[in-house]
Amino acid sequence: MLFGTPELMREDLAVLGEIEDMRRDLKYRLAEPHRWDGALRKHLQARAIQGSNSIEGYRASVEDVESIMSGDEPTDATPSVTREILGYRQALTYIGELARASVFAYDAGLLHSLNFMMIGHHLNKSPGTVRPGGIYVRNSLTGEVVYEGPDAPDVPELLGELVAWLNTGDLDQPSYVRAAMAHFNLVSIHPWRDGNGRMSRALQTLVLGRGQILTPEFCSIEEWLGIQENTVDYYRVLSDVRRGWTPHSDTLPWVRFCLRAHHMQAQRVRRRLADASEVWLLLEEKAEADGLNTRCVSAMYQVFVSTRLRRTGYQQEESLSQGQATRDMRELAEKGWLASSGETKARFYAPGPRMLELKAAYAQRIQVLVDPYRKG
Repeated sequence: MLFGTPELMREDLAVLGEIEDMRRDLKYRLAEPHRWDGALRKHLQARAIQGSNSIEGYRASVEDVESIMSGDEPTDATPSVTREILGYRQALTYIGELARASVFAYDAGLLHSLNFMMIGHHLNKSPGTVRPGGIYVRNSLTGEVVYEGPDAPDVPELLGELVAWLNTGDLDQPSYVRAAMAHFNLVSIHPWRDGNGRMSRALQTLVLGRGQILTPEFCSIEEWLGIQENTVDYYRVLSDVRRGWTPHSDTLPWVRFCLRAHHMQAQRVRRRLADASEVWLLLEEKAEADGLNTRCVSAMYQVFVSTRLRRTGYQQEESLSQGQATRDMRELAEKGWLASSGETKARFYAPGPRMLELKAAYAQRIQVLVDPYRKG
């Protein structure tokens, strides 16, 4: 028996409608391709990966996550954290492909395979196979057991029930609701020795994708969940609603938590998308005034949204030779847009004085997020 999908109230339907309105707006803005879309998408994916892994204690800067995604060596992330990032990114990449697959069905083998992609470097944790014994979730600060998963012999049957529900259950429910319940049931079953939280958040993204919400970088709530105060709320609502492995249908507080997260994250992304177009066009004007090649704008934009850029990343993004990329970096530094740091392979480019001035002007813009359940 799984935790049941709750009946939505009028206010929940109103929030869902607003989320859909924002999603349609984002879809409309992305329908016509722009140079900044790819850079923003990559940045948002890095933030989602960072957020989901930070919840589990694997912390890396957004810049290091972007370096890892590009195949570069991170500046600060440890080798162990780098492996976690790579594993999670591999699973999300596959999920992106599955979301668009013309032939698809959920099965337990798929879930086990995704778990292996994420934590296959931990062979001592039986990646991709059902846990052999009991499992406990502890408060990381106090050591107190806050949740005990179902007995190990029951896990295969529960996974089978979840797979059946994913394929045929509650298909009349909005995708956001089904995705939230998929997350909740998988993390409650806790079928593996490790990676359960990340797997549950990834499954939520997959269910959204199969529901034709096909821009996970723009609709994922993993970045939102990774913010410290939101992580605390995330664990709190999981604990309050689950009350141990005793399935019930009083799961509305959890669904509302997820709907609120989608709404708040969508507000942030909509603002970022608006800023991206404005900043890119402004940087194009600056580049033209400085006599720079227009391709340099992608490097300028990267250090605007981030704190550093590798020459190799820019070279790959613009399909340049090493010599061309190096000359562009040097010229941007001479013009005050970039500032180089480090030597040889460790060298990266941070915002120069002119970019810092521009970033400071935009940092003064305060975005007030509206809690959809506390309006008025």
